Amino acid sequence: MAITTDLSAGASKSITSPHFFNKLLGLVGETGEIADKFKKVYRDQNSEFTPENKAEMQKELGDVLWYISVMCTYLDINLEDVANDNLKKLLSRQARGTLHGSGDNR
Repeated sequence: MAITTDLSAGASKSITSPHFFNKLLGLVGETGEIADKFKKVYRDQNSEFTPENKAEMQKELGDVLWYISVMCTYLDINLEDVANDNLKKLLSRQARGTLHGSGDNR
């Protein structure tokens, strides 16, 4: 499915293209914005989210979701499959008591 809001839609979908690299850096940047907003609520508001904070966080989470969706398109990966596979992985870890710890394949 084409993402019509991707300004480089129709351009090279190679992960070595500047278009893909731009999406990767955008994802990192938006993730940093989420961390910064959480930091300020933690630091300045005793970790209490106001409706305004939540609305801002929703916008930033939407930006992250957009970048992930576009990257899935570039990689020809179904976003719903990504979400389902992640849930299965976490449920398996929970069932085996390995939610805590480190390592990708626990």
